[in-house]
Amino acid sequence: MNGSTLDKICAFLGELIGTGMLVFLGCMGCVKTDLFPNNHLQIILNFGLAVMICIQCFGCVSGAHLNPAVTVAAYIYDMVTLQMAFVYFVAQMLGAFIGYGLLKVLLPEETMTVGSGLCVTAPHPTISSIQGCGIEFVVTAILILVCCGVWDPRNSKFHDSVAIRFGLAISCLACAAGPFTGASMNPARSFAPALWNGSFDAHWIYWIGPLAAAGITAIAYKTVFRREVVEAQTSEKLRQLEDVQLS
Repeated sequence: MNGSTLDKICAFLGELIGTGMLVFLGCMGCVKTDLFPNNHLQIILNFGLAVMICIQCFGCVSGAHLNPAVTVAAYIYDMVTLQMAFVYFVAQMLGAFIGYGLLKVLLPEETMTVGSGLCVTAPHPTISSIQGCGIEFVVTAILILVCCGVWDPRNSKFHDSVAIRFGLAISCLACAAGPFTGASMNPARSFAPALWNGSFDAHWIYWIGPLAAAGITAIAYKTVFRREVVEAQTSEKLRQLEDVQLS
C-alpha cells in the first residue's frame, strides 16, 4: 500500500471517528429530563467542547471537517480534491449515524424519546421554515468565515489554538441560534438523529441553508479576502539574513 492510499484511508477514518465522537458527545449533552436536568448554556458549551476535542484529535489527520458544509468550503478553497470531498462526505454521514446509534444502545430509552427524539433539529414553532433556513444560512456562513480565516495563508503561523477557537465559535453561534433552529450548521449532525427517529419535519433547511452558505461564503472569501504570502515570506527571509550578518 503506497503512502498516498494510506493517507486517504487515515483521512476517512479520522472523519468517520471524529464525526461519530461529535454526534455522540454533543447529543449526549442535550439529554434533558426530570432525572437529568439540563440548560441551554450547558448544551452549547458541551457542543463547543466536543468540537474542540475532535479537532484536537483529528485535525492533523484529516483537518477534522466533521461537517459536509465545511468540506464543501474546503473544496472551493482548494484544500481537498473532489474525490476526497466525496470520501469525507461518506465518512461524515456514516460516522454521525454510528455515533447516534451508540447513544441508542447506551442511554436509557426515556432520554431518547423526548419530543421528536433526542437531538432532532427543527425550527421553533414561532418561526417559518424560510426564516429557519435563513438563520441556518447566516450562522453557517459565519462558521465558514472562521474556517476560511484559519485556512488563509497569512494565518499559517497562528494554528496553535485552532481547536479552542473553533470550539468557542461553535458555542457562540449555538448560543445565538440554538433556541430558534437548534443551530445545526451541519447536515450530518442533523441527518443522523432524524434518520434514527424517522423525523424529517422541515429537515430540508439543515441541508439547503448550511450547504448554500458554505458555497457562497467560501467563494466570496477566496475572491475578495484571500491573499498569498510570497512577498511576506521573501521579506521574512531577507530579515533573517540581515540578522545573521549582524550577529
